[in-house]
Amino acid sequence: MNVLLVGSGGREHALAWKIAQSPKVDAFYCAPGNAGIAEFAECVPIAAMEFDRLVEFAKEKEIGLAVVGMDDPLVGGLIDRFEEAGIRAFGPRKNAAILEGSKAFSKDLMKKYGIPTAKYENFTDPAAALAYLETVDFPIVLKADGLALGKGVLICEDMEAAKAGVKQIMEDKAFGTAGNKMVIEEFMTGREVSVLSFVDGETIKTMSSSQDYKRAKDGNEGLNTGGMGNFSPTPFYTPEIDAFCQEKIFRPTVAAMKAEGRPFKGVIFFGLMLTENGPKVLEYNARFGDPEAQVILPRLKNDIIDVFEACIDGKLDELDLEFSDEAAVIVILASDGYPVAYEKGKVITGLDTVKAHEAEGYYCFHAGTKFGPEGEYLTNGGRVLGACATGKTLGEARKKAYEAAGWVSFENKYMRSDIAKEVENM
Repeated sequence: MNVLLVGSGGREHALAWKIAQSPKVDAFYCAPGNAGIAEFAECVPIAAMEFDRLVEFAKEKEIGLAVVGMDDPLVGGLIDRFEEAGIRAFGPRKNAAILEGSKAFSKDLMKKYGIPTAKYENFTDPAAALAYLETVDFPIVLKADGLALGKGVLICEDMEAAKAGVKQIMEDKAFGTAGNKMVIEEFMTGREVSVLSFVDGETIKTMSSSQDYKRAKDGNEGLNTGGMGNFSPTPFYTPEIDAFCQEKIFRPTVAAMKAEGRPFKGVIFFGLMLTENGPKVLEYNARFGDPEAQVILPRLKNDIIDVFEACIDGKLDELDLEFSDEAAVIVILASDGYPVAYEKGKVITGLDTVKAHEAEGYYCFHAGTKFGPEGEYLTNGGRVLGACATGKTLGEARKKAYEAAGWVSFENKYMRSDIAKEVENM
């Protein structure tokens, strides 16, 4: 079959790498793609939100399966557009992607169906939000309702910071229209864990657990980012915790969406907080995480096209989802200054060395890259590359990931030095 992948980041590079391994794939295209994805797919200059052009291209190339990796087009309804044009597509429809598209919706859903989460209130009026803040305990969490590239969450230690946060989100529109509505949520303490899952509308099958590093600097200091590193599996997500989450969170979420007339087909990302009172949902995403995908997909044994089709056809219960017993670690190589201001267009070297060691479990997934005039690789984003490795243990995977990170060079390269350090002996 001919396959079209929509997206351009590290998640999409990992997906392209996995899709290209399927013997079912004939022609393979990616819109818009990046310099790394170009190794596996023909990249076409169509942006992810150009729905008319994407549908037209899919018809022209007789696409048998479209895979949408990014949140914006999913929330915007690209799957619906593909389906209306008679094109099979993997991902949630618009009415289901609201699970990520609106934090207020997801919080209300959890409240209605008794899914464990933090206490909260929703606001569309800044004055009402400020009045509510007079009644809460600090620290408190402010969340822009809509999509904000993973950055629309503010943790406020006191009233002064909270007032400034309300102004930033709702009045200054720092995150655009995502701040038209805002969630004020109690601050939860514990360990964050991510669990990705495949869903076919009724059946849910979870992938391996993982743990992200959001802050820009070592020691979890600095600004929030899209993710500076990740490891999988996390030893803190025990079989007992998994059993609780399957019964109280995962299956109830899928059932709730079906009951609401919004059957979910695709990937649900469960962001969890392991609190002293048990696991609770921090957030839902309606697609693979980035960089979670990069530490999960190298360990997936199945042909990913088989998994996508099982989700689309409602036959996930017939599929045995298999992962290797190996661990994986990814270290993000960013442009210094990210996530605020940084330079692009720097020449990247050393990628051939990583590629030469892929059979030994070394990978480098492109997040923000492009080709230069001489065909060289150039930086083209804040998060540039993900140096990833698998190993028998988290410690081995960590050592190899940093080894791969050291092979790659570009001017203004920045990375955290403590990714997976806390678990290297576990």
